[in-house]
Amino acid sequence: MVQHHFHLKAEWPGGRNSQGTIEAGNLKTKISIPTEMDGPGIGTNPDEMLLGAAATCYVITLAALIERAELPLSKMYLESEGIVDVTNGVFTYEKIIHKPFVNLKEEANDKQWKHVRKLVEKAETSCMISRAIQGNVQIELQPTFGK
Repeated sequence: MVQHHFHLKAEWPGGRNSQGTIEAGNLKTKISIPTEMDGPGIGTNPDEMLLGAAATCYVITLAALIERAELPLSKMYLESEGIVDVTNGVFTYEKIIHKPFVNLKEEANDKQWKHVRKLVEKAETSCMISRAIQGNVQIELQPTFGK
């Protein structure tokens, strides 16, 4: 068994509306509560970071699956949306919607197009972040394909 360890250092001076910093490998940024939640909106926040983790995991997993399948990728991008519900002062991260766009090169055949459509779905179930939040945050796919 191989284990990878990731470390993060956070500094926070105190108080809800303060700002702090985090450092983890190549990630170094200011953090605070977002303005949408009546915070100062300085740097990033847990809501954006969870969305970012889910989105980057999904798009990297999809890219790896497409590469392993040797599909003729022309262009790929992803837009993602996080939805946080606030009921009676309780914040709940309800849903992440991934909206991938995938286009294969002109020479792609119908079999390759069918395969890439399956991989768009498979990437979500293969992504470790999606598996980590499964049962807590709903993940929805709204793919668009070129051609």
